[in-house]
Amino acid sequence: MLTRDTSLSTDQKALTVNLDKYKYGSIVEIGAGQEVARRFFQAGAAAGTIAKTMSAYDMAVSDDIYGQVDRYVSRARLLQMLDKEFSQVVARLAHVRPKNTTFFAYAATVTARSFRQKNECHGWVGIRLQLHPGAEPSDVIMHVRMLDNDNAQQSEALGILGVNLIHGAFFHYATPEWVIEGLADGLGSDRIEVDLIHFSGPYFEEIDNRLMNLHLIRSWLTRAVVFNPDGEVVVPGELFHRKPVMVMRGSFKPLTSVNVDMTAAALRQFTQLAGVEENKIVSLAEITMSSLQNGDKVDGADFLARVELLTAQGYTVMISDYVRYFRLRAYLRRYTQKEIGIVLSVRYFEFLFDEKYYEGLEGGILEAFGKLFPDKTHVYVYPSRPSDAMPLVTLDNVEVPARLRHLLAHLVDNGKMLAVQPLDESHLHIDSGQVLAGLRRGRGEWEKDVPEAVARRIIEGRLFGFDSE
Repeated sequence: MLTRDTSLSTDQKALTVNLDKYKYGSIVEIGAGQEVARRFFQAGAAAGTIAKTMSAYDMAVSDDIYGQVDRYVSRARLLQMLDKEFSQVVARLAHVRPKNTTFFAYAATVTARSFRQKNECHGWVGIRLQLHPGAEPSDVIMHVRMLDNDNAQQSEALGILGVNLIHGAFFHYATPEWVIEGLADGLGSDRIEVDLIHFSGPYFEEIDNRLMNLHLIRSWLTRAVVFNPDGEVVVPGELFHRKPVMVMRGSFKPLTSVNVDMTAAALRQFTQLAGVEENKIVSLAEITMSSLQNGDKVDGADFLARVELLTAQGYTVMISDYVRYFRLRAYLRRYTQKEIGIVLSVRYFEFLFDEKYYEGLEGGILEAFGKLFPDKTHVYVYPSRPSDAMPLVTLDNVEVPARLRHLLAHLVDNGKMLAVQPLDESHLHIDSGQVLAGLRRGRGEWEKDVPEAVARRIIEGRLFGFDSE
C-alpha cells in the first residue's frame, strides 16, 4: 500500500516545485504579506516557477484589477483572482514557454490579526492549475481560520499552508486525500483550521466533495464541517453568524419520525424565548464522528446516505468530533451569541448523567454542566415511552443517580433544562436501532416509523443494508 511521504519540509516542497521547469505560474496574496511567494524565493530556483507575484492591498486597486465584489475576503473575490491570474499567465506565456508547461495561479484573500483590531482571522485560499499541458484547469479552494495570536505567526502559517497546497495539488492530485493530509505539514492543528475544501475541474470530476470535507475532520484540520439543506458544504462562520441555533444530536441511521417530532416540538418552545427570531433559526442535525466510524474506517456510502436523507428533509447537517455537549456549545459560541437550544431524548440521560462520561475533566460532571449552561443555552428534554405497556418517562420523573438528583433539580428550577411536549405522542415508542434492524430484513413495520420520503429513498437506494438479511 502506497503511503504519503511526510518527511519533506516546507522549503523542500517549494524547491521540488521550483526545480520542475514545467510548472509555472503566478502567486497573488492579499491580507498577510507575500508569505507563499517568499517561501518559494527563499527555497531557491524560483525563477523556474514564478512568473509574477503581487499584493493588491488597496481596495480601489484590487477592484480595478479584479472587478467589484461585495466582500473582499470571500469566495467570490478568490474566484475573481483565480480567473484573472490564470487566464493572464496562459495568454501571456503559452506561446513562449515549452509546450509541456503546466500553468497555475495561486491566490489568497485573508484578514489576519491587525494592529488595531482583534478580528476574526480567516480567509479564502486556492489554486487553479493545469494537470496536463494544455488541459482545462482544475481548482482546489478552501476556507481557513488562522489560530495564532499575532500577525507574524499567522502570516508564517499561511506561507506554509500555501506551499503545501501548491505542492500537493501538483504531485498528489490523483490521491486527493493526500492533498488534504499534506495541508497540515509543518503546522499542526493548533495554527490553521480548514473548515471547507472544494475540488473541481476535469481531474477531480469523480470526487465527492462531501467525503473530502469529512476527511478534513479525520486529518485533524477541523473539528466540524457543515452541510446546508442543499447538501453543499458551507462555512460555519457565515451560516451561524448572529443566528439562534437548535441542535439535535443523533446517529440518524436512519432519520425517524420521532427525530422529526423532537425537532418540531423543541422549536415550538425555542421560538418563545426572548431574542429568538423564528425566521433566523438554524435547525441543525449533528452527527459525531464516533457514530460514523467502524474502527479506524468510515463507511463513505453510509455517511452520504445519512447526509442525503437529513438534508432532503430540510435539515442543516453538522459532522463533528465533539463527544461532549459543552464542547459543541463552545464551538457554536465562536460564531453566535444568540440563543442555543439542544434537544435530546430522556433516554439519553443514562449517558448524560453518567460520571464516567466526564472522566478527565478536573471538575467532572459539575465542570461539564457549568460549561454547557453559562448563558443563553437551554436543553430541551423529550419524553419517551418504549412501549404502550410502560409508563411515560419525562424530565419530571426520569431517574438519575441519587447523588445527582439535586444537580438535575437545580438545572430544572433555573430553566436550563426544559421539558418538551411532543406534538405527536404516537412516535414515542420508536427506537432507531429497531428500525435499522427491521429495514435490513426488508419491507415491513419499520416503514411506519420513518417519514414516507425517507422510507422510499431507503428502499429505492437500498440504503443502510436494506433487505440484506
